[in-house]
Amino acid sequence: MTVYEELLQVKDDKYREFQAKLVPNIDPSTILGVKTPQMRSIAKKVFDSGRKDEFLKTLPHRYYEENLIHFFIISLIKDFDECIMAVENFLPYVDCWPVSDQATPKSFKKNHEKLLTYIKKWIASEHVYTARFGIRMLMNEFLGDDFKEEYLELAASVKGDDYYIKMMLAWYFATALAKRYDESVKYIEERKLDEWVHKKSIQKAIESYRVSDEHKEYLKTFR
Repeated sequence: MTVYEELLQVKDDKYREFQAKLVPNIDPSTILGVKTPQMRSIAKKVFDSGRKDEFLKTLPHRYYEENLIHFFIISLIKDFDECIMAVENFLPYVDCWPVSDQATPKSFKKNHEKLLTYIKKWIASEHVYTARFGIRMLMNEFLGDDFKEEYLELAASVKGDDYYIKMMLAWYFATALAKRYDESVKYIEERKLDEWVHKKSIQKAIESYRVSDEHKEYLKTFR
């Protein structure tokens, strides 16, 4: 049974309508309406059955859910070099924010030194969802023990009017304010960010349970 046939067995038309509203930039006819746990289950089945290589070579996919499953499969690859090659092959085909945002390869965590070079390349990409993915990986992987202040500057250097890039930058800085407040608050105090990103970062930080009430009150003075 193909991945498409497996998706057809679990599709939900009401959920498809809901998804189409969340992803307005893609053709709604390419959305089948399958929930994430079911897609992850299909991805695991494909990965374990030995069909993954064949599926990963089949690009471009026709359906939104096939793209999500593609990234879910990639995230299961344990070998970093194999995984990064699969990511690089797939990123040009990513055409919406959920596909960019829902998968985090497990092999990235133990290979930060190698990963950073790719993140810098992705962030510099003119392809919106490649850049968005790069910013998200910088957020996920480098606001912890391997954090350096220069990574804040790397994110702040991203310019452009695309909504999906600006929203990811706001998410990045709001998360940085939660995890690395002392270093990142300077970007708010000195208004180093695009005005929209600046305001949205503050909004998201104020809405976060991970930011202290004291810090929230201070951030409000910069809105």
